Amino acid sequence: MIILLFSKEEDTQPPNDVTELVEILNEESELTVHVERSVTNEIESIPIEQYVASVVASEMPAEFELEALKAQALAARTYIIQYLLATGSLDTDQAITDTVQHQVYKNQSELKEQWGADYNWKMEKITGAVLATSGQILTYQDEPITPAFFSTSNGKTENAEDYWENSLPYLVSVESPWDVSSPRYLDQKSIPIDEVESLLGIRINAPVENPPTTYTDSGRVKTVQLGGEFFTGRQIREALKLRSTDFEIEQKDDHLIFTTKGFGHGVGMSQYGANGMAEEGKTYQEIVEHYYQGVEIAQLDEAKYPELALKSVVMSQSETPNN
Repeated sequence: MIILLFSKEEDTQPPNDVTELVEILNEESELTVHVERSVTNEIESIPIEQYVASVVASEMPAEFELEALKAQALAARTYIIQYLLATGSLDTDQAITDTVQHQVYKNQSELKEQWGADYNWKMEKITGAVLATSGQILTYQDEPITPAFFSTSNGKTENAEDYWENSLPYLVSVESPWDVSSPRYLDQKSIPIDEVESLLGIRINAPVENPPTTYTDSGRVKTVQLGGEFFTGRQIREALKLRSTDFEIEQKDDHLIFTTKGFGHGVGMSQYGANGMAEEGKTYQEIVEHYYQGVEIAQLDEAKYPELALKSVVMSQSETPNN
C-alpha cells in the first residue's frame, strides 16, 4: 500500500541530460546530508536526494533492473531518515560515514572515474529511479523502518533476531529463490587450521568432521562447536571473514574448507533477489513489500516530522544496514 501523506504536484519526469538530472535532485531536496570521507576525513555536504542517488550508485549495480534500483533508493532514503528521527538530534558535530558502517557513498567525481564512458547512462538510470521515488520512505505502524539490505541470500532471508539481538516484525525470514543466479551465491574459502585457532582463540586437537551445529529458520548456522567451544554463526563469519553464516566445514590436511551460500548478513532485502523479482516484472512496491513484511510506502510528511524541514541530516555510529 502507498500512503501519500505529503506530495508535490510538479511533474518529476527526468530529462535526459545528467547535469539537469543532478540539478533536479538538488531542487527536490530540502535536507542536507553531511558525509565524512574515509580517505580524506573531510566533510562533504550533499542534498539528500543527490546523496540517495550516490548511495544507490555505490551499493547496487547500475545494470540492475529499474524497479530494483527504485527499491534500493527507497531503502537508502529510509535508512538516513530513520536514523535522524531515532536520534532525536541534529548535532552538527557528527557526520555519516561513507562505508558499510552506514551506507557506501561515492561522489560524482569518483563515479565518473569508476564508470568512465558509462557514467552518463548509468547516472541517468539511477537518477531516474531516485526521482521516481522522491521523498518516499518505508514505514511500519507509521514509523520509518530499519531497512536492512544485503547482496545475496541462500534462498531465504534471515530473521533479524537470528543475526542481531532484537526482533523486528518486518524483518522476518522470507523466500528468495532468485539469488541462486547471483555470482555471489556460492564461495569456498580455505584457511590454515593454525590461523583458525588464532582467530578463534581455540585449539583443534581432533579432525574436524561434521561438527555439532544448530541452524536458524533460514538454514544458516546458529551455533557450531569447534575446538571444544561453541560459537554463533555470526562470530565465525566475522572472525574468519566468510561471506555468510550459511557455511559447511570440511578438513583437508592442515586446512579447513568453508563453503558458503549467499553474501551478507541475510536480513531484510536481498539485492540480487530484488533484481530477480524485477526481471519477472514485479514493481518496486512489490519488491519492498516482500522483503519488508507489513510495511507501507509513505511520502515524507513535514506536518508529522517538522524537525526534518530545512534541516541538516547528521549521522553518528549505528548498526550497518548492508554488511
